[in-house]
Amino acid sequence: MPSGKGLVPEHHPHFIGTYWGAVSTAFCAEIVESADAYLFAGPIYNDYSSVGCSLLLKKEKAIIVQPDRVVIGNGPAFGCVLMKDFLRELAKRLKHNNTAYENYHRIFVPEEQPLKAASKEPLRVNVLFQHIQKMLSSETTVIAETGDSWFNCQKLKLPAGCGYEFQMQYGSIGWSVGATLGYAQAVPEERVIACIGDGSFQVTAQDVSTMLRCGQKTIIFLINNRGYTIEVEIHDGPYNVIKNWNYTALVDAIHNGEAKCWTTKVFCEEELVEAIKTAMGTKKDCLCFIEVIVHKDDTSKELLEWGSRVCAPSSRPPTPQ
Repeated sequence: MPSGKGLVPEHHPHFIGTYWGAVSTAFCAEIVESADAYLFAGPIYNDYSSVGCSLLLKKEKAIIVQPDRVVIGNGPAFGCVLMKDFLRELAKRLKHNNTAYENYHRIFVPEEQPLKAASKEPLRVNVLFQHIQKMLSSETTVIAETGDSWFNCQKLKLPAGCGYEFQMQYGSIGWSVGATLGYAQAVPEERVIACIGDGSFQVTAQDVSTMLRCGQKTIIFLINNRGYTIEVEIHDGPYNVIKNWNYTALVDAIHNGEAKCWTTKVFCEEELVEAIKTAMGTKKDCLCFIEVIVHKDDTSKELLEWGSRVCAPSSRPPTPQ
């Protein structure tokens, strides 16, 4: 499930993706939801993880394993059973069955690449993440901010050893700036790549100051589409439009010539390629802040789908009491 991305090695030959209902990795939901039975280890079901309560799961086919409790279908429920003990003993009793895996390979069609950008064409988000994918290695970690980065980062294929952090249970906008600070401080040998929207960044921008004071070498992609795009897709209104900042100038002011810092704005793919080359090369020991200018309506198809489904139950009139 989306919150578990990064816990299972994605280079494993039997890894088929993320299950997230209608916005799952291609062909993953079809295999999960058509299975004779499914085992969920430590799931948290809410309107975000269930895509507006639209998962096509049958309770009678599910085994739900929580840290200290196991529920079989519609019952019975067994308390005081530790997840680690249950999974260890279950593994001893399972018979190998690769039916679902074979079905996946029968229906799988490789993903297509984004349309090639014309020279100096305004940058698209899917092109941005195509280049972020190429940056990933065992020495990098991805931090995905609440918003469209949820969906774009979910589609990244993590190489062996690449870290990943993602927070969705509370949908905390601005979470990633502090998370980036903490992660980079805890694991200084890794290069953190943070994907943050402009609205989220405005909530917690001051943490960049501590990043610089601590000499961190993070790469921040500030995706500037001038608004709370994820909120627009759930429930649009004038409150989702924000004041545009000169983000690079803000970071330069925080930098104040007292630490290693490099900032730039990019408007097209050619400028993005040069910025990444600089951040990974001559500025590899600096905090690199790359402001990416994109159209306000440039979103992933998954956000459009997810937003409409989450909106449906949450925007209904209140039930009369």
